[in-house]
Amino acid sequence: MPTKQKTSRNLSGRLFVFDGMNNVVKNTPTKGVSKKRQKNNITKTPQPVNKTCIVKINQSHWLPTRTTEVFDTYWRFAAERQSIFFKRMARVEPPWTKDIVLQSYKFTNSYRASDRVSQFLIRHVIYDGPQEIDEIFFRIILFKTFNKIETWQLLIDNVGQILWREFNFKVYDKILTSAQAVKKSIYSAAYIMPSGGRNCEHRVKHRNHLLLIQKMMTDALPAKISDSKSMQVVFNLLRSYPMIGDFLAYQYAIDINYSILTNFSEMSFIVPGPGAKDGIRKCFSDFGGLSEVDIIKLMTDRQEDEFARLGIKFKDLWGRSLQLIDCQNLFCEVDKYARIAHPEIKGITGRSKIKQTLKPNNEMISYFYPPKWSINEAVKTTFDNK
Repeated sequence: MPTKQKTSRNLSGRLFVFDGMNNVVKNTPTKGVSKKRQKNNITKTPQPVNKTCIVKINQSHWLPTRTTEVFDTYWRFAAERQSIFFKRMARVEPPWTKDIVLQSYKFTNSYRASDRVSQFLIRHVIYDGPQEIDEIFFRIILFKTFNKIETWQLLIDNVGQILWREFNFKVYDKILTSAQAVKKSIYSAAYIMPSGGRNCEHRVKHRNHLLLIQKMMTDALPAKISDSKSMQVVFNLLRSYPMIGDFLAYQYAIDINYSILTNFSEMSFIVPGPGAKDGIRKCFSDFGGLSEVDIIKLMTDRQEDEFARLGIKFKDLWGRSLQLIDCQNLFCEVDKYARIAHPEIKGITGRSKIKQTLKPNNEMISYFYPPKWSINEAVKTTFDNK
């Protein structure tokens, strides 16, 4: 029997037809597209074309850049994804949005710290355990190396409390090797962790990572980071180690900054990742001489004006506006969203599919943010009122 099709409009107003397997079988722009162009869109996977759609935005303050229609989608996506966050928090029954793309595929939260793994890191890794500098750093780097809650719990089940002063390479290696022997994945699929290649001591990736952590600790890196005067200095310290590139160094710097080791503003430093660069390219057809860092900073600075321009009521994180890291992450998520919603607008990689479909985790999170942000009382009040 043929699968039942469903239709929906996305955040930019485009009409989509999805088959029973959530494949796009038709993607129709709202206006300005010929019948021939619409016919060409009838395909199982949207095929991007070379032409970039430019929409005129009466904003002299964005000159000399040129924006595409994905620029407005960026702001609508941020607001809709944040709305989904609060609906799920309030235990509203799905669907939490009318947008078929958001219903069908997995996207991270508008605020990085609200994601499930970040929440686990903050509550159960950083603030659950000894608060000495060495111990905090060791837990953060060990957890983030694998970035997988199940791997952390596996280690706890086998060694008890995770402590640097009791760390034993052979013990940790045996636990992780045994897990892999029974085909358990110990690394997150969120991003690829480099193995180190031929220059490393071991052929097994996790062994090289354990040795890297061990070297960081014996180098007194936690103390050096705690004494750092800026997030960029922390980034540079982390970046100096093998197997850590720009992307990981920046992600680790943000994670460490959730703890008491450092206390820098998330508005002080940004390093665009590969996905963010793709998203920026889709939002801007011409950078007008600005760098990707400049653009992220401008997006963060002008967020209130952009939401107001589009008539969007954005519900922030209990008074905390989107920070540089959040706007950077949103570019990454909009890059993915645009593969379905704006297939004719190409980024750097030319990817046309979203790998992860939405499989909601119904386990409720008791949200907890770095105490230094001073929003946990407001969060608790919100939960108490549910």
